[in-house]
Amino acid sequence: MKYRNNRNGEPISILGYGCMRFTTSGGRIDIDKAEKELMEAYRAGVNYFDTAYVYTGSEAALGEILERNRIRDKVNIATKLPQYLIGSRTAIDRYFDEELRRLRTDYVDYYLMHHMTAMNQWDKLKKVGIEDWFAEKKASGQIKNIGFSYHGNTEDFIGILNSYDWDFCQIQYNYVDETSQAGVEGLKAAAAKGIPVIIMEPLRGGKLVNLLPDKAKELIASKETGYTPAEYGLRWLWNQPEVTCVLSGMNSIEMVQENCRIASSAEAGSFTQDDFDTIDKVKEIIKETELVGCTGCRYCMPCPKGVDIPALFRSYNMTALESKSNARFEYAQTVGLKKEPAFATQCIGCGKCEQHCPQNIPIREKLKEADKVVRPWNYRIGINIVRKFMLRG
Repeated sequence: MKYRNNRNGEPISILGYGCMRFTTSGGRIDIDKAEKELMEAYRAGVNYFDTAYVYTGSEAALGEILERNRIRDKVNIATKLPQYLIGSRTAIDRYFDEELRRLRTDYVDYYLMHHMTAMNQWDKLKKVGIEDWFAEKKASGQIKNIGFSYHGNTEDFIGILNSYDWDFCQIQYNYVDETSQAGVEGLKAAAAKGIPVIIMEPLRGGKLVNLLPDKAKELIASKETGYTPAEYGLRWLWNQPEVTCVLSGMNSIEMVQENCRIASSAEAGSFTQDDFDTIDKVKEIIKETELVGCTGCRYCMPCPKGVDIPALFRSYNMTALESKSNARFEYAQTVGLKKEPAFATQCIGCGKCEQHCPQNIPIREKLKEADKVVRPWNYRIGINIVRKFMLRG
């Protein structure tokens, strides 16, 4: 197992164990199966285990497994405060204390503000005294490192990043998300401040393995490296020195063994030109399934009325690669929860965007088409309800 350091020089395994996808049986986590898989990873050198308050049963299962095997002090627990449910300082303490009980521990190594999407969420937390709470918990030793996980746009990510002296952060990032959400720009901004970056969705929940087009799978299989689709995705990430740890929701011994094998030899800067060319070709094949030929260059931005054009087109294209439900959910969280609305219905048809588009996309026409698919009537209602709840205050 390879390791990269946190801000204090303490080692973090480059492969982290994502505990959200433990196998369930009868609606409950299969604790014995999860224990076998987790301990296989631990013996291979994994020392970073990620869970969250809202991952049903996950914190309790992790706590039980670590206690059973007496390894709590040998690993790092990362868990998350459901910041979207916080309305007072008392609520912060209530959730945190419950998490400690579930995890059967008296401290958390890495504690994140969960699912941040916009600056106003951080502003709300500050109003209820989160910064003083951080200071108290770090002084008492109950929390060693403070961070946040993120699912918004690059601009707000950098805003939150610069608003506090964070110890680490967590972003969704992979070779098809290079320019979306926090993206490579956010990754490099964090690294420039010396802030470790934890990666989630490195293979888009397995979509860059199981749902790759057959043409892409055949290309990968033809390479002399012998790399699997998962291996290309993981090595692409670990090739970047700015990446500290990559989370994988491992739920089979075979998956644990494969990922640990890869993590035992992956080095920053080890990708060859042929490896880069292979990834580029895979991305080109994926683009063949796209509904709009948007490259995410953002020459169309800013829209005078605030429409996030690239984000909508990206989600629309996702409906062809993955599923409509996944695309709609991602659009809802990355665009729907921005402080200022950015929906296609705000378009007034001025055509300014089309004047700057290098791909000559009929943007005004495609906005209407994409919005109908990505934000149907029931999602519009749902997004409005969630906006009122999460963006209040």
